[in-house]
Amino acid sequence: MNRIAEILQSCRTIAVVGLSSKRFRPSYGVAEYLQRAGYRIIPVNPQESEVLGERCYPDLDSIPEPVDLVDIFRRPEFVPEIVEAAIRKGAKAVWMQEGVVHEEAAARAERAGLAVVMDRCILKDHQRLARAS
Repeated sequence: MNRIAEILQSCRTIAVVGLSSKRFRPSYGVAEYLQRAGYRIIPVNPQESEVLGERCYPDLDSIPEPVDLVDIFRRPEFVPEIVEAAIRKGAKAVWMQEGVVHEEAAARAERAGLAVVMDRCILKDHQRLARAS
């Protein structure tokens, strides 16, 4: 089984960093799709209190429960601190959305034992795998 399929099957709780309550934002559409597909979504955004019916947290360290996957909708310069928080949180994987690339942070996450997906859309990959099965 390929790495992306493995991540999407094993990771059921997804912290979406940079999730916006604005429906026109890609983060909202992706998180809404994942929620409908059966994943537990935990919004992470200090500007929001609730998104998609879920309590929103200001950062990963504030989430009181385990997180399997950290899905990043932030600009690349914010990725290293998010990766460090994902490592502290004990996440299994980090997913950087399309256009989000940070090679050093990806290498740091992999050295810490996290699976890393970079510059890909989790919604598109999930749909592609769903069609293939």
